[in-house]
Amino acid sequence: MKTKIRIAIITLLSTFCLQAQQQPKGIIGSSNWMNNWTNFKPANTEYSEATNIIAGTIDKDTRLTKRNTYQLVGVVYVTNNAVLTIEPGTVIRGDDKTCGTLVVTNGAKIMAEGLETDPIVFTSNREVTERRPGDWGGIIILGKAPINTIGGIHILPFDLEPMLNHYGGADAEDNSGILKYVRIEYAGRKLSSLKELNGLSLAGVGRKTVLNNIQISFSNDDSFESYGGDLVMTNLVSYRTTDDDFDFTQGVQCNISNSIAIRHPFSSDVSGSRCFEVDSYDKIGNTDMTKKLTKINASNITLVNLEENNQGLVRESVYVREDTFFNLTNSIISGFTPFVLLESNIGDGQTNLSKITFKNLIVNNCNGGITSESSGGNPAIQKFYSDPSLLIDYTSIKNSELFTMPNIKGNPDFRMNVNNTLAIGN
Repeated sequence: MKTKIRIAIITLLSTFCLQAQQQPKGIIGSSNWMNNWTNFKPANTEYSEATNIIAGTIDKDTRLTKRNTYQLVGVVYVTNNAVLTIEPGTVIRGDDKTCGTLVVTNGAKIMAEGLETDPIVFTSNREVTERRPGDWGGIIILGKAPINTIGGIHILPFDLEPMLNHYGGADAEDNSGILKYVRIEYAGRKLSSLKELNGLSLAGVGRKTVLNNIQISFSNDDSFESYGGDLVMTNLVSYRTTDDDFDFTQGVQCNISNSIAIRHPFSSDVSGSRCFEVDSYDKIGNTDMTKKLTKINASNITLVNLEENNQGLVRESVYVREDTFFNLTNSIISGFTPFVLLESNIGDGQTNLSKITFKNLIVNNCNGGITSESSGGNPAIQKFYSDPSLLIDYTSIKNSELFTMPNIKGNPDFRMNVNNTLAIGN
């Protein structure tokens, strides 16, 4: 009887492991969902000259139409619970001289719902040959969802109007609108030697806000940065950002799936450019430790360095600070040194490491696995994550073989090459 039970358990475990290995890794889809609406060559794209100026404050419901091209001048605030609706195909060009920036304030909404065949584009107002990362500010959304700073309300360090610069609250279901089939290009203006704007800053944004099919290209700081809030994000594309692709802090609760970061050594800066940078607080002295710590569930993610033999300033693909929950599953990571770096004060005990999960992954051409900033890389942490049940396959495959069509000069398809699916992990 005991033998039969043992056989049954072994069979069950074998079936579970086989199913886990067969789970699709990296970005997925029955077709290449990056077709049509993305643009990996924005420096070559001609946009119409602006016909209309947007400046000052939008304090009543306003609609931007495709037939016009808009120039965003200075910091434009959507206030007074107003709704800014943007038609599919509309182009908004951020003014470089005045650091055009769009701020959707607490209680207001942006309804930017493009189409796969007609995306909404936020881009630089400069000529084709002159466009650079940081030409304009970016998009900032301030919501009413929980954050973990003391008092539950905070401000962003972007020199915004004090009476309008606040976010946070108690409504995890808060709705700041829709960003769908939207491109944001050349944002992230440098404000000082220590601070730049991001492509998209999400501060206290709630889970009823729709955030999918968004491409951010050539941001001068982070592509997507989230300060607290409760988010569901899918089909995101971060391309050649200067700093981090996805940055999370202040107790944000986020499910991010089917998304990709495409890095290039010559687009990274000296501050430590990573795909994921995850922490629970900026400063522990400003944090209410009774509130939620940052928790990120990331699944079907692809992180890739385009230059396979040139690390340049690209760092580890994932950096996790203490007191942070981070789960990365069913994903592909290619071309980083190392794969993951944990902050030195994350201990090697079960309590600490149980917060940080890596499972069912392909880690390709990475010089180093999961390690720590502490002296010697902390062998106990490396041993913890070498457990075979985690199904982490370390491989050395060319991007052209690992992905379906990774040539960025054409119509790239970074879904896993099905011809290699069976070869990996066997």
